[in-house]
Amino acid sequence: MPDSMNVLERLLHQTTVRHRVLTSNIANVDTPNYRAKDVAFDQVLGNEMQMATTDPKHLQTSSPAGGSGSVSSEESQLWADKNNVEMDQEVAKMTQNAMLFEAGITLLRKRIQMFKTALKTT
Repeated sequence: MPDSMNVLERLLHQTTVRHRVLTSNIANVDTPNYRAKDVAFDQVLGNEMQMATTDPKHLQTSSPAGGSGSVSSEESQLWADKNNVEMDQEVAKMTQNAMLFEAGITLLRKRIQMFKTALKTT
């Protein structure tokens, strides 16, 4: 399987994991002492999404610590019940995550379509 397909597969898997985490946050919006969680998305795809520096004048980027996209608790201001879930932020994160998932699906669909076209012409 080509590397781009592997990257897209991992992207879709991680957006699915993040969706579960965000829906859990929303489900626990009124649960006392619940801490909102999120997936560290900057670590999700590892080096595949790193910008290449082909010239010494290019800006250096830090490499992600891992490729698994670990789930971590968010440290933000707590409500009176010691819960830190903010519904509007969680909905915004879910919208962003859904858009990323749709983009991944679209890219995967186009990639498969390219393979089908190549097979028909040979």
